[in-house]
Amino acid sequence: MSILRHVHPLYAAMGTTVFERMSALSRELGAINLGQGFPEGGGPVPLQQAAVRALQDRSAQYPPSGGLPELREAICAFYAARQGLSLQPDEVIVTSGATEAIASAILALVQPGDEVIVFEPAYDAYAPLVRRAGGVPVFVPLAPPRFAYPLDLLAQAIGPRTRMLIVNDPLNPAGTAATEAELAELARLCVAHDLVVLSDEVWEGVRFDGQPHRSILAMPGMRERGVKVGSAGKLFGMTGWKIGWMVASGAIAQALGRAHQFLTFTSAVPLQWAVAEGLGMDDVLNGQHEGWAMSRARLRQGLEQAGFTVLPNAATWFLCVDLAASGVAVTDAAFSDRAVREAGVATIPISALYEEKRGPSHLLRLCFTKPDDALDDAVERLARFRMSLR
Repeated sequence: MSILRHVHPLYAAMGTTVFERMSALSRELGAINLGQGFPEGGGPVPLQQAAVRALQDRSAQYPPSGGLPELREAICAFYAARQGLSLQPDEVIVTSGATEAIASAILALVQPGDEVIVFEPAYDAYAPLVRRAGGVPVFVPLAPPRFAYPLDLLAQAIGPRTRMLIVNDPLNPAGTAATEAELAELARLCVAHDLVVLSDEVWEGVRFDGQPHRSILAMPGMRERGVKVGSAGKLFGMTGWKIGWMVASGAIAQALGRAHQFLTFTSAVPLQWAVAEGLGMDDVLNGQHEGWAMSRARLRQGLEQAGFTVLPNAATWFLCVDLAASGVAVTDAAFSDRAVREAGVATIPISALYEEKRGPSHLLRLCFTKPDDALDDAVERLARFRMSLR
């Protein structure tokens, strides 16, 4: 009898994520990695120094499961100043990255048989986590180039068993952001149908062109039925620190904390101290954002000069290329696989973030938070590779 009978069937049938797969190929082949989203380097020096001070001068023992009080207060102050949200520290729970926050929220709020609306393309953790909780993901596709929320399709997808709506705004992988009118309508539907919203807002601090972030929690009726997820890794470009958080109120916040206490219980305390300091470093946050904006412009200009059609982008560390509009007659999956092997550039096919081939198969995601010379070299390689496909 096979030992696999002891493995949960969800995980027995599951492969590695497209992000891990492309990064592994990039390491193996020595390719330029524009696939998995992370900046190069160790992150802002003031945060590194804050972490060192915390290691030397602060306690190395367990902090409260909900997070250091100083960090929870800093998160509240950050959101009050930047988004106009009025939060209390006991409404904030610090997690080991945003994915743990998402897992905690789903495990706390989704029961067997509950339906959960998932917009595609989607971060690939959403649907497996919903299924592991016993829920049923119901997919609503978003279409390029705007990836706007199809409110008519959403209304049709909501049924008597629908309990949760997962929103990723700004949207990874497309780099688009919901309009205020879209957020208001999503909120109205949640209130009308008594739904909880899990709002993955990890890219809230990586918005461009002067557009501020607005959380769905600011919409009428959403404070008591919303879970907002944030990430220090995305705010500071330090993804390996894995410090995230979730914000909710009342009974929902209590349930989130109970789920979290039996996942990681708490997260690295020196890094919590450092993030608490960092959230008050406006010069660091603003300077870093300016650097990312320049890298975004550099990659866009290079790709367009090389003949690639680049979709509009309002946020995140990513640009998307429309292969079909660029005159490339292969699928994004085929292009991505061949590009890493033949051109030495790792990318992410957007089709991998739709289940069962429901989405477009001609879009490619590229991360621009890389050194200038790496971006320029990657563009040259991709341009030569594109010409070889003709």
